[in-house]
Amino acid sequence: MEEMLKTLPQHTCSWSKGKITFYKYQDFWTLQELVVGAHLAQQSFKAEPTDIFLCTSTKTGTTWVKSLAFAIVTRQKFDDSTTPLLTKNAHECVPSLEYELDIVDDNRKNSSLPLVATHLPYPSLPKSVIASNCKIVYVYRNTKDVIVSHYHFLRKVFNVANEDAPFEEAFEEFCQGISGYGPYWDHIIGYWKASLERPDRILLLKYEDLKKDPTSNAKKLAEFMGYPFSTEEEKAGVIEKITTLCSFENMSNLEVNKTGSIRVGGLENKHYFRKAEDGDWRTYFTNEMKEKIDKLIDEKLNGTGLILK
Repeated sequence: MEEMLKTLPQHTCSWSKGKITFYKYQDFWTLQELVVGAHLAQQSFKAEPTDIFLCTSTKTGTTWVKSLAFAIVTRQKFDDSTTPLLTKNAHECVPSLEYELDIVDDNRKNSSLPLVATHLPYPSLPKSVIASNCKIVYVYRNTKDVIVSHYHFLRKVFNVANEDAPFEEAFEEFCQGISGYGPYWDHIIGYWKASLERPDRILLLKYEDLKKDPTSNAKKLAEFMGYPFSTEEEKAGVIEKITTLCSFENMSNLEVNKTGSIRVGGLENKHYFRKAEDGDWRTYFTNEMKEKIDKLIDEKLNGTGLILK
């Protein structure tokens, strides 16, 4: 691994005061430890047909979709007063492939939880994931809000003071494709193309649609994963209870998400809950920035029908 890392292109983010270095691995950028995790997963992970992969780029709704999927899949075992989501961060409930491979394997042996999360682009998923024909849920989000959320998350994680981290520089690097698991548009296009080829196995959900109509989208998610809500459950308001439980307002106010750290990497739970607002980008973008990223996204996603503006 050390020899491989030496051969990879590196980029130290100018706005991070030298604290953040990305490595380019298989045409996407990520941190060194995640390159190692991705490589190990590709070499050793064996997917099963019953797996359900929750796939996202960074800062596009990962915590939310983990919470929703976990609450849906485990609702026969837990309700909104007993679910582990009340005492554990969502990232503790649903392990991530490239940095918790051992926990994913333990879940296989010791529980029936089929959920696995990953930020890996579609072409970089372990070959067994594609071969197993398991289900994949992919969530994507407005690019401008992703840029802002990505900037703040990394700044907090690496303890870079706001006044020492020019947003303009972070914006320019994102436009160059240098971001966690970026270029972001390539990440989206990979899953979008795969969804056209395998529509019965890959579901695309838009973050903004989830926010606008969480009930309908939670129902769609449950049906796709193979855990549909019964008529009785719908009448009893089970879907609404789950969406309320998993809402940003509720999750961000739980004590577990205000304090403590996740088991891998020691990241503070509170860093996963900032604003979750649509349109927060307007506070940070100049008109020139807006025009530049809109033009770039139009060019990159031309012909897909996907709207990220």
